[in-house]
Amino acid sequence: MLGRLNHVAIAVPDMEAGAAVYRDLLGAHVSDKVAQPDHGVSTVFIELPNTKIELLEPLGEGSPIAKFLERNPNGGIHHVCYEVDDIIAARDRLVAEGAHILGDGEPKIGAHGKPVLFLHPKDFCGTLVELEQA
Repeated sequence: MLGRLNHVAIAVPDMEAGAAVYRDLLGAHVSDKVAQPDHGVSTVFIELPNTKIELLEPLGEGSPIAKFLERNPNGGIHHVCYEVDDIIAARDRLVAEGAHILGDGEPKIGAHGKPVLFLHPKDFCGTLVELEQA
């Protein structure tokens, strides 16, 4: 079911400072900051040869990463994203096996313009997992 690792997402309290670490210290290509209002975050992507790093910054009052940053004021790894060939089939299989899909269980369009779902950390070794349609 799992495809390649699409990205590792890191929540940051200050996007400009976070982007500077990757751009200036590590010499990475850093994308422009993009607001994702449907998800309550702004994103920046760092392109690596084999995957991406996504930096997340809260956007608006109801941002889902605000509480994460309250508990982790310096930021930290928020989730990992794996690609799947068929997100609906993956969802249905996971639900049948007892996994918990966050939200209403219907895919939403993610930062790459593709359908995504989030899986509850309690089912995945304490890690928030995002699935993205390949």
